[in-house]
Amino acid sequence: MPRNVAVEAEDLIRRFNSFTAVDRLSFRVDEGEVFGFLGPNGAGKTTTVRMLACLLSPSEGSCKIGGYDVSREPLKVREIVGLLTENPSLYEKLTAYENMDFFAEAYGLTDLQEKKSRIAELLEFFDLWERRNDKAGTFSKGMKQKLAIARALVHRPPVILLDEPTSGLDPESARSIRDLIKKLSSQDRSTILLCTHRLEDAEKLCSRVMIVNQGRSIIVGSITDLANRMGGQKVLLVTLKDTSLKTVEAVGSLPHVKEVVQASPNQLTITVDDFDSVTPLVVKSIVESGGMILTVNPLIPSLEDAYLKLIKEAKH
Repeated sequence: MPRNVAVEAEDLIRRFNSFTAVDRLSFRVDEGEVFGFLGPNGAGKTTTVRMLACLLSPSEGSCKIGGYDVSREPLKVREIVGLLTENPSLYEKLTAYENMDFFAEAYGLTDLQEKKSRIAELLEFFDLWERRNDKAGTFSKGMKQKLAIARALVHRPPVILLDEPTSGLDPESARSIRDLIKKLSSQDRSTILLCTHRLEDAEKLCSRVMIVNQGRSIIVGSITDLANRMGGQKVLLVTLKDTSLKTVEAVGSLPHVKEVVQASPNQLTITVDDFDSVTPLVVKSIVESGGMILTVNPLIPSLEDAYLKLIKEAKH
């Protein structure tokens, strides 16, 4: 069943005098999708996020959030967007609770009971409730980051823009943020644009990513799309209870199997032409030759492998 488009950008351009920071970016993000912006420093990721959040106006092109045009209807866009900037801009002389209260009212949460309940819910989730009456300026970097994320979510926005959300967090807190992002996407149907340098976060969370370099899109696609773009050999890793010469010879004689290597006493690496068509034949051949299969996995290049290769290609 097709999903609604939550974010749609067409030929988005942003210039600063003679410098073009974002150069004709086009992409669409479906409702409930976690979409990743990846790229080196200065690639244009943060500038793009700031245009989506109506903090910067596009020099050319267009963008709609929830059907609202960011240039013509910025107030409507701000009502439905939650934003975490790269550098959390909190009011450091206010307490954590006062920061949340201020932004809740700014986002239109006027019902007193609803506002109190939502603030308490978020501060408790981020383990900040006990520090609610402490000034934000006394917080550590990680605590400020958690407060800034809580602030971005206070009005339950359907579209959430997160710029480096796990930056400055310890491993346990970073994991809780990743779990929250998964929940917001799957259960609440929130649309999340994740701008990150942490490829591990993107690989675990994003259904699709866009790699950007020098303001231009290099590729938009799933992690599998990027791996396919890498090209190279397709290799199956098969773990057996034990291996035998009979099994190795049986697999090696199959059409479209290029090479069989015994990687360890109970593992074979099998180079094939195509995963989908050859894998069932490999499994059948091993079973018929008396082999007992424990696991069969394609060795797919990681997002990091694809990212580094594509960025390197873009420089030439």
